[in-house]
Amino acid sequence: MAKARFDWDERKNHKNQRKHGVSFELAQLSFADSKRVIAEDLSHSHSEMRYYCIGWVGHGALTVRFTYREGVIRIIGAGYWRRGKKIYEDQN
Repeated sequence: MAKARFDWDERKNHKNQRKHGVSFELAQLSFADSKRVIAEDLSHSHSEMRYYCIGWVGHGALTVRFTYREGVIRIIGAGYWRRGKKIYEDQN
């Protein structure tokens, strides 16, 4: 498997850390979970396709909202959210 490339807005990263306690550096690890779940983000997919990656990181299922831009995974947001945990458990 080719190594994935990641990108993000550093201001959003800091805002996400303050709001949800998760850095985008940590969020990358959800993509490494072999049992990860990828789902389309239908509520935020108006101007570009957006997705969720839900993978087990540390103590729980970490949900990462992202998009693809020119072959790069651009992280938009991340957190340990109950809905993501339920989806992860239902799929695994």
